[in-house]
Amino acid sequence: MKFKNVGLVALIVVSVAALLAFIDHYNIIPVNHSALMFSRWLAIAGLFLYGFKKKSLTTWILISMVVGAEIGHDYPEAGIKLQVLSKVFLKMIKTIIAPLLFATLVYGIAGHSDLKQVGRMGWKSILYFEVVTTIALFIGLAAINISKAGMGITLPPGAQEELPVVPPQSFNDVILHIFPENIAKSIAEGAILQIVVFSILFGIALAMVREDKRQPMLRATESLSEVMFKFTNIIMYFAPIGVGAAIAYTVGHMGLGILVNLFQLLLTLYVALLVFLFGVLLPIGLFIGLPIKKFLQAIAEPVSIAFATTSSEAALPRAMEAMERIGVPRKIVAFVMPTGYSFNLDGTTLYLSLASIFVAQAAGIHFTFGQQLLIVFTLMLTSKGVAGVPRASLVILLGTASSFGMPVWPIFIILGIDELMDMARTSVNVIGNCLATVVIAKWEGEFHPPVELSAPNENRIHKLEDEI
Repeated sequence: MKFKNVGLVALIVVSVAALLAFIDHYNIIPVNHSALMFSRWLAIAGLFLYGFKKKSLTTWILISMVVGAEIGHDYPEAGIKLQVLSKVFLKMIKTIIAPLLFATLVYGIAGHSDLKQVGRMGWKSILYFEVVTTIALFIGLAAINISKAGMGITLPPGAQEELPVVPPQSFNDVILHIFPENIAKSIAEGAILQIVVFSILFGIALAMVREDKRQPMLRATESLSEVMFKFTNIIMYFAPIGVGAAIAYTVGHMGLGILVNLFQLLLTLYVALLVFLFGVLLPIGLFIGLPIKKFLQAIAEPVSIAFATTSSEAALPRAMEAMERIGVPRKIVAFVMPTGYSFNLDGTTLYLSLASIFVAQAAGIHFTFGQQLLIVFTLMLTSKGVAGVPRASLVILLGTASSFGMPVWPIFIILGIDELMDMARTSVNVIGNCLATVVIAKWEGEFHPPVELSAPNENRIHKLEDEI
């Protein structure tokens, strides 16, 4: 483990395994099944050596994804049983969300007593979110109309199975979902936007009381936020196991062959998301003078967690910490990041416009451009305020199909590869929200990137707070 060329050794064994798989797949030279398996596990051993030398949590998460895929492929039954480990990881992450949001928001608002800035950040955030997500909707609409991935699909066997009945979301439903009736219920249901609203009002109320009454609660929330970030560090040691188990379950449940099925739809989504990343988010980053390389290094870990677990919540604590480390004040991170999880789901909104027209194409329903615009504007409303709802995109998709008279059987086809699509759109959600915090911080004139961003994981202390 001390020799210097461990990276080269890992690269060689991985390359050999990939070459053997390529030769066997295209029948160039028949390769024994046992030899293929041995080469893959040898490659994984090489990656383990590299991981021990690198000593980076992000590296171990990526290695665990490879290990999980191999377990799911070679031992699918064992891979499926490993799902319990991924669920343990997600459960532990979800315990962090509510106290972390409450503590950081309340301290951010009441600690500075600048209520005007809260209102200013609010309208700036909503304006930015609406512009970016609308662009994402139109990119998804254009992508599916160009690829026509849903054309020529016939009703599959077993399509008469019942999907959960989801009534269309009205405007009143969207508005009511924003406000909590019981904060304990909101925490239990993972209603992030309701927790944010409660925390903002609590912070405003705390800012309005006398100094002697405010300070004890302020110190308590400051301590709570620090404890929850340390709590996150502890949970993250389990991240490689949880992430690897999630991938093992996905591959074991669906098989690697699922990549062949509906490849056109997958390709359409991935290309559309890349267009959005490089055509929208990258220009925004360049326009505001974002240090792109350092930003990518900072978000690598939360994005990899989001990709593997298909959960934006799982990446939220680490993403918030990463944004603080690159120079965004905690009060802005605490306000913009959780709000973005309800109003700025870029990947999900792009997917929804794409998937809605895919359903129509599969069902043989032709929508005019005007009707497609109506669907897009409907999705602009219904895609808001559902953060924390399991498979929220499925809920919205079913509601949209119901609203526009589309059948639900094409959704079965999407469900077959939804996990693979969810990985990509969740990753884009996290990237979009991280960028949004920098945009608002820049807009407020409070983005101060430190000179050195490469502090080790265990020393990620929030050094900027004293400068605010």
